[in-house]
Amino acid sequence: MKTEPNIMKRRLLLVQKLLYENTDEQHPLTTFEILDYLLERGILTNRKTLKGDLDLMVECGMDIVTIQSKPNRYFWGTRKFEQAELKLLIDAVSSSRFISHRKSQMLSKKLISLSSGPGQKELKRNVYTVNRVKSNNETLLYTVDTVNEAITGKRKISFKYTDYTPEKKKVFKHDSEVYTLSPYALFWNQDYYYIVGYSDKHENISTFRTDRVAEIEVTDEKAVKKPKDFRIDKYSSEVFEMYDAGETVKVKLKCRNEHMRYVIDRFGEKVETEIADEENFYAYPEVALSPNFYSWVFKFTGEIRIISPDKAVAEISSMAMKVLDNNN
Repeated sequence: MKTEPNIMKRRLLLVQKLLYENTDEQHPLTTFEILDYLLERGILTNRKTLKGDLDLMVECGMDIVTIQSKPNRYFWGTRKFEQAELKLLIDAVSSSRFISHRKSQMLSKKLISLSSGPGQKELKRNVYTVNRVKSNNETLLYTVDTVNEAITGKRKISFKYTDYTPEKKKVFKHDSEVYTLSPYALFWNQDYYYIVGYSDKHENISTFRTDRVAEIEVTDEKAVKKPKDFRIDKYSSEVFEMYDAGETVKVKLKCRNEHMRYVIDRFGEKVETEIADEENFYAYPEVALSPNFYSWVFKFTGEIRIISPDKAVAEISSMAMKVLDNNN
């Protein structure tokens, strides 16, 4: 037979569970509904005892809100995430291409469970599957965890890097070469997740996509210290899209006025600009002269043009000529 203290503990835990999982501001429960819930689980109590339990919970820091009425109604107040925040996180997980479809579903279910019962039903109704390319790499979370462990422990990591053959076969780059890196940060850019750190092979700061990393391990070797002037935000903007990084220079772009939003999307609100004429403006971003930068300019079909430096003008002109030659 259960002792009175055990019954009280069980009663408190059941009321806490009921309110946390099943109530919110739009879905409170009355005193009688809570009493019926307890009775169904073999606990007979009364309104006075229940009120004392609820007061004790509030005293212990639980955000249980009372709506004064006849009878009183109760709901769990502040949660770790608001409903809109959970929807935002679920959408991000569902649409991220570097997270596999299976893992996206698992993470979305965990996020949904953080809401109240009625809130969970609402989130499930409003979650849509995005029809887009998703990674097949199921080891991403292990890779991220290993990188974090290395950063915290100030140790190097070793790994192999994958690529694809023309037959779409996944292979290791450079005959299964083992890369060694002193990781400084993990960085999400243009829907890809990157490891940023000092590469022993390249003798400079390099980036690697997490979904292409395989057989990663933390080594016993101490990591190379991060340069004092290294800033991940500055580094990412200079490298631009993180691939094929070339020389970093300040370029002058002539842009149609309607393309200001694209310039800000790419270079940020702090990018230097000035009016050119009634229909155009100049922008002066610092970029890496790389194929990624030139391809971004190309897609505006002349409505964003490189004015200087001469090297950038010559390189994009050469690329355009190669495209024409290949089509002839």
